[in-house]
Amino acid sequence: MAHNHSNQTKDNATKNIVVAFFLNLGFAVIELIGGLYTNSVAILSDALHDFGDSISLAVSWVLQKKSNKGRDAKYSYGYKRFSLLGAIFISIVLVVGSTIIIKESVERILDPQSVNAKGMMYLAIVGIVVNGFAVIRLNKGKSFNERAVFLHMMEDVLGWIAVLIVSVVMQFVDVPVLDPLLSIGVCIWVLSNVYKNLKGTLKVMLQGTPQDVDLSGYENEVKALPQVNSLHDVHLWSLDGEHNILTLHVVTTDDVTASDMQSLKEQIRQISSSYNIPHVTIEFDNNGSDCEYLDKD
Repeated sequence: MAHNHSNQTKDNATKNIVVAFFLNLGFAVIELIGGLYTNSVAILSDALHDFGDSISLAVSWVLQKKSNKGRDAKYSYGYKRFSLLGAIFISIVLVVGSTIIIKESVERILDPQSVNAKGMMYLAIVGIVVNGFAVIRLNKGKSFNERAVFLHMMEDVLGWIAVLIVSVVMQFVDVPVLDPLLSIGVCIWVLSNVYKNLKGTLKVMLQGTPQDVDLSGYENEVKALPQVNSLHDVHLWSLDGEHNILTLHVVTTDDVTASDMQSLKEQIRQISSSYNIPHVTIEFDNNGSDCEYLDKD
């Protein structure tokens, strides 16, 4: 029964992300046309953002299917890291696109051009409605991907509220410079998020220690177990930012039997599970044994 519920949850997650993809892509096209029609670089910059989100959703979906593939002779840990390639690809796309938009916005600030404020207002209303629907749909989701997409769409809603406010103001006050300034603000927000995501992605690729695991606390709990003298060669990394892996050598006391080792291994696995480390490789060493991979200062 639990297995069926799990499959249903995955199906719902896939449907929600697919709905968000088509809503995002369709509205990005509308934004592109509307941005050109209203002569608004703010809307064009948000169109770029939405195109990036759409590509991200599509690439993530494809690579997620690939990442679910189990291990084989080519990839002994499986294909989970394929999900990181999409993040790197989208980061490059957004950096290049945002740079172009900022350049255009600076030129608009130096040489202000009139925009169709009323058209911007109507487009902003549509943006709030479309993205708001996606937010309501994704708000019910529980998966990691759904929550990430939910945050993207929620930020889009807030961005369109800002466009709506600016467009209303510009209908009463002729300040065309507000449009490129808003565009630069959108691009700065996009680039700041790209930096955070890319930094986290590269850390995973470089096998950095996951931030969500207290490695020092973990080691102290394991060393506090009876029949454990010390630990060395403790290495912790993540496959994709969600699935953590750890290897360690445990130096045991002299009186440990084979049966004790099995019990000790289960205790270590339980501690590992409580620290969000589902995959652990444990090697036991006796006191005085010469470990080839012993860490050295």
